[in-house]
Amino acid sequence: MQPSSTKASVTAPDALAQPSSPQDNRPDDRPDDRPDDRLRAGSRAFRRANLALFAAGIATFVLLYSTQGLLPILSDDLGLTPGQASWTASAATLGLALALLPASALSDRYGRTAVMTASTLAAATLALALPLAPDLTTLVVLRALQGAALAGLPATAMAYLAEEIHPSALAGAMGLYVAGNSIGGMGGRLVSGWVAAGLGWRWGLAASAALALLAALAFRLLIPAARHFTPAPVDARALARTVGRHLRNPLLLRLYALGLLFMAVFGAVYNTIGYRLVSAPFHLPESVAASIFVVYLVGTGTSAAAGRLAGRLGRRGALYVAIGSTTAGLLLSLADSLLCALLGLVLITAGFFAGHATASAAVGRTATEGRAQASALYLIAYYLGNSLGGTIGADAYHATGWPGAATIGLTATALAAAVTLYATHQAHAAHRSGLPTTR
Repeated sequence: MQPSSTKASVTAPDALAQPSSPQDNRPDDRPDDRPDDRLRAGSRAFRRANLALFAAGIATFVLLYSTQGLLPILSDDLGLTPGQASWTASAATLGLALALLPASALSDRYGRTAVMTASTLAAATLALALPLAPDLTTLVVLRALQGAALAGLPATAMAYLAEEIHPSALAGAMGLYVAGNSIGGMGGRLVSGWVAAGLGWRWGLAASAALALLAALAFRLLIPAARHFTPAPVDARALARTVGRHLRNPLLLRLYALGLLFMAVFGAVYNTIGYRLVSAPFHLPESVAASIFVVYLVGTGTSAAAGRLAGRLGRRGALYVAIGSTTAGLLLSLADSLLCALLGLVLITAGFFAGHATASAAVGRTATEGRAQASALYLIAYYLGNSLGGTIGADAYHATGWPGAATIGLTATALAAAVTLYATHQAHAAHRSGLPTTR
């Protein structure tokens, strides 16, 4: 989901990157007589850059989602309700959301590699303290700090690639970075869940920390020095003006709302599905319940298919399909059948990825200036949705079981449908008035 060869929007739930701030609006005005020494496919430095960003993506998203796969185990060991345990996941995404814009500004001032290195190593170091947390409050505070530390990578990585990689090789480099994000997101859930099922949640978190620290060190050793970065002063007033313009744009606001609502469904479902699978009527072993996150791979295909779907049906048509798939999955999951629960989860995951991919790509096309800030605001809404949906969904599950969590998801999809219907109405009204519209 790239609006152009040098700009990238989010292509998957864990592909949080956006181009960086003021520089992403500058054309590449390289003089004809100046050699283009950006990294090209096949060179040793290009391979190192690719592997470094792949490792950084793994480190970031292993840590971000490390507690989601072991929430039922946390509840059992610490005597927590699902809502209380879910804060260990929600705090990290909340911290990340709040730190995205500051991290983007810091990368403009101090450099891409410096911010990415500090981000991954700080987050991995904090991860080493998580298994030692004596209580829930300490664990949640550490997770919030870890999320804030993690913001440096998604706020910077795509800018580094756009500046350092030759346009002819940029798409492949970005694809590998996104793959690292996805593998890390799934791996963080699986590794912590599997280890915790046998050894307890502290060892599960320790395993995630060790994996992330190795990936962070690999990133630091592999990443080539930036040769095309130009420091820019942090202009808080200019940033505030750009953000203000985006927040006054009705279309962008609708896209931000859609990102929040789709992620609210995802958070509500994935924060509670483990509880459902280990409880009646399924009673699956905790190790098997943790393996459910393999379904996450469904999103890899649907994210790519979303672009083709939007090309055939238009953006709103693709959103209707995504909302319909997510709603159908939520309704199907209500049956007390393991097959229905799993098929429902597949439909929910596919619909979420398709909707998120469509909305996030539209942000890059809609913003004519300040695309970095436009993407950052989308990601802030997106991760706030994860925090809100995950926590509210877990509380609803604790109160009424799976129907409560599913109801939170259905409420979010109904609101997403209302936003899309309103956009359709506005587009038809504009068409009747002879104004330009987007599909």
